[in-house]
Amino acid sequence: MEYKPRLKTKYTEEIVPALHKEFQYKSIMQVPKLQKICLNQGLGEAITDKKLIDYGVEEMSAIAGQKAVPTVSKKDISNFKLRRNMPIGVRVTLRGERMYEFLDRLVSVSIPRIRDFRGISDKGFDGRGNYTLGVTEQIIFPEIVLDKVNKINGMDITFVTSAQTDKECLALLKAFGLPFKNQNNSK
Repeated sequence: MEYKPRLKTKYTEEIVPALHKEFQYKSIMQVPKLQKICLNQGLGEAITDKKLIDYGVEEMSAIAGQKAVPTVSKKDISNFKLRRNMPIGVRVTLRGERMYEFLDRLVSVSIPRIRDFRGISDKGFDGRGNYTLGVTEQIIFPEIVLDKVNKINGMDITFVTSAQTDKECLALLKAFGLPFKNQNNSK
């Protein structure tokens, strides 16, 4: 039997019919789907310490299960001692099965490990059906070994969906199990 991620199966068997019914789409192809998850970590201190980029790439690769790449500055900013093409961050884009695996680990393992957690904010929508979630510490991921962490960094996790509106995107992400703050009342 071929392996399918748990959330991918849940999407096709439960989420698609539920959203199709909720929003009364004419076709099942109109139901929004998760296209990719982008992880981004800005490492501004890497201007002075080049090793931070290597640590960032290593940690992001462990979290995502896919090789992360350094991002470079686009222009010179003299006040920050920044030159063009200097590495200042790390990013990785997940698609397909790895995306569903990461989402599953995020919802069931990592988010519950956040200290004083009361639900994720519903303010991160961009108006075109995408959602960005900020994580303040990378140590919430079980792939990170606490003894090897030299600096606690945050990261942005962006969910890119095919939804046309924020309401559709919110319904899709709630169906995947993301714990939003105001779970009871809808927008």
